[in-house]
Amino acid sequence: MRKKMEHIIEGNKEDETDLKAVYTELFITEGDMKDVNQEHEILKIDDVFKNNKTQNKPIKCNDIFTELRKNNEKKIVLTKGIAGIGKTVSVHKFILDWAEGEANQDIHCVFLLPFREINLMTDEDFSLHELLLEFFPELKNLENSKLYEECKLVFIFDGLDESRLPLNFKSRSLNTIEKKASVDVLFTSLVKGDLLPSSLVWVTSRPAAANQIPPRYVGLFTDVRGFTDQQKEEYFRKKITDENLASKIISHIKTSRSLYIMCHIPVFCWITATVLQDILIENNAENISITLTEMYIHFLLIQMNMKNQ
Repeated sequence: MRKKMEHIIEGNKEDETDLKAVYTELFITEGDMKDVNQEHEILKIDDVFKNNKTQNKPIKCNDIFTELRKNNEKKIVLTKGIAGIGKTVSVHKFILDWAEGEANQDIHCVFLLPFREINLMTDEDFSLHELLLEFFPELKNLENSKLYEECKLVFIFDGLDESRLPLNFKSRSLNTIEKKASVDVLFTSLVKGDLLPSSLVWVTSRPAAANQIPPRYVGLFTDVRGFTDQQKEEYFRKKITDENLASKIISHIKTSRSLYIMCHIPVFCWITATVLQDILIENNAENISITLTEMYIHFLLIQMNMKNQ
């Protein structure tokens, strides 16, 4: 598990980056289902930061379940955030820190189950153990062990918005790990607490899809807000090791209000770093003169060149 989490993919699959080298803590706050709206996801991002800057206490990704236990006895954390805001990276950092013994050592096993991959398993029934074997073959010898009864387990379902499962929380539930069912029934049984009631479940989703899980089953809602102004600068200085280059890029994004707002979104910080670093190095330029549209075009050209290499 640790090896899988040590690197993140930025852009192409071949472009792996050491997670710890670039990871910057995100601004995560407690939320609720009322925050879901149907407007374009990034149009209100600046207002979100202005409204939440002083009102909400930030929650570190490693403290997700600590906050859950403060609230009540429910076992589900539902984390919302727009595309590219850092939900999956936060999940990977949580798992990596756990695997390296740096946090959450009261947890015995963490199972990461991306909906993108679960979607490929809808044609047959599984027991919970059989489903986990599809993702973690090393569990093969533990079928008859007391792993599920005596160990503290965490199930992380990443990307509910990508799910193609017909989620019906009023349908039948399973209460034993031996019985087989479709993957959607396994998921809803875990969320409802009928299956492995002592386990913890963390679900991530884009806002519009989050209401697929009835709020009554959720013990803690969290919102990933992206980077604060300070975190933006921290990210650029980690991503760009040349201090002079990083300072020029940070100065440039501060001159463009639209660019500065967009950089609340981590994936846009990565695009900005990729483009502006390329321009400064390629042209040996001292200053940056580029519009937002030109930056998008330049980024597409970089991606096309990488694909053709």
